[in-house]
Amino acid sequence: MSEAVTHATGHPELIESLDPLLREWLPRQRWFSGKGRPVTGFALVSATELLPPGSATGFLHLLVEAQQPLVPGQSAAGPADCYQLLLGVRRTLPPHLAPALIGHLGSGPLAGSTVYEGLRDPRLAGLLLERLRMPGRADGLLFERDPDSEIAAGLTPRMLGAEQSNSSLVYGDTFILKLFRRVVPGDQPDLELPLALARAGCARVPAPVAWFRQGPHVLGVLVPYLAGAEDGWELALRRLAKGDDFTAEARALGRATAEVHSALAGALPTVSLGRAQTELIAAGMLERLEAAAQAVPALRPYAPGLAVAFDALADLGDTDGGRAQRVHGDLHLGQFLRAPDGVWSVIDFEGEPARPLAERRRPQPPVRDVAGMLRSFDYAARSHRPWSPDWAAGCRNAYCAGYAEAGGGDPRERPELLRAYETDKAVYEVLYEARHRPDWLPVPMAAIRRLAFGEA
Repeated sequence: MSEAVTHATGHPELIESLDPLLREWLPRQRWFSGKGRPVTGFALVSATELLPPGSATGFLHLLVEAQQPLVPGQSAAGPADCYQLLLGVRRTLPPHLAPALIGHLGSGPLAGSTVYEGLRDPRLAGLLLERLRMPGRADGLLFERDPDSEIAAGLTPRMLGAEQSNSSLVYGDTFILKLFRRVVPGDQPDLELPLALARAGCARVPAPVAWFRQGPHVLGVLVPYLAGAEDGWELALRRLAKGDDFTAEARALGRATAEVHSALAGALPTVSLGRAQTELIAAGMLERLEAAAQAVPALRPYAPGLAVAFDALADLGDTDGGRAQRVHGDLHLGQFLRAPDGVWSVIDFEGEPARPLAERRRPQPPVRDVAGMLRSFDYAARSHRPWSPDWAAGCRNAYCAGYAEAGGGDPRERPELLRAYETDKAVYEVLYEARHRPDWLPVPMAAIRRLAFGEA
């Protein structure tokens, strides 16, 4: 089988034969970013067979561009979204892999074969770890690792069920491999920033152990798995359900955030924001608001009120623009893990995946992460019935107090800056929920109504 697969990776008809299967399967994946628009075709960027010739099973690593029509209001086509696919290939699929089925190939170089999600096959998932254990090249793929880290052989893999914008594999409760599904060329913040923090000695962030790439695309990062750790989002919801206070944890989260910001500011360049830069930031927020209002009609009545926050930010000019640095970029309760000893760690530095990579890597005021956390407390409170505004307000204040205690300054002392970034985040949430989770749209819309009328 693998000899045939190896031959197929260089065959021009490979992507043509996969086309009808991928058109059906790809849009159903949570990490597919082009929902709502039909896929009109695929272009193969690269194809690598990860198993040696003669193997009964094939393991195809593909980078594939999905071609789609323009979105409403888009005047010119940008680059097609590129996706990382890891496909298992067998003649017949055993029963335990039935849920991983993508489809059967009736034509092309692999005609008669069955194609499936390779990450759900323990043997194939284990092969990825072996590649990371033994750095080197596999055709166009480059596997690298931290020379000071040890990776044991034979760790049992399991795929995490909660698909987000990426996929994750846990190996023996020792490591977790994050695989980027929609990939873009350039330095991936989820590798770049944790490496910088590790060099700076920041213990709040798990240090990368190994990673792999294809040309300019970072494809996956292996980090220690924090066994027994509690997800901040789940912990907050449990406390809410029991009617328990969460302000002590919120304060600890504020301190952890400030420590990470301080380490990032020491490890990577920072810039001072003058009038021109502040006005550009405000203009970008206004542009995102206008685009979101065009895409989500429910947002349009509130757009004028929301724009007031961005005008106030622009008016700060060079008197209170502050400084900008590298930040997390998508900070919320689910990006924190609390170890059994109570210590909080920060994970997932990819930033908001829908934003361009250049924007995600751009220095930003630290208040951007603070605003993300304030919105996350609101999300948690709104997901519980009855809605508890006092719970959310208590957590928000405790978080800001903890941030100030750790030397980050009190974000509440700069209300124009905080309101602008919280508004920008809520606008992003509206667009995201409208596209991916319409049932959640009322949560950010409640914040939109509050922010549009200038309420605290």
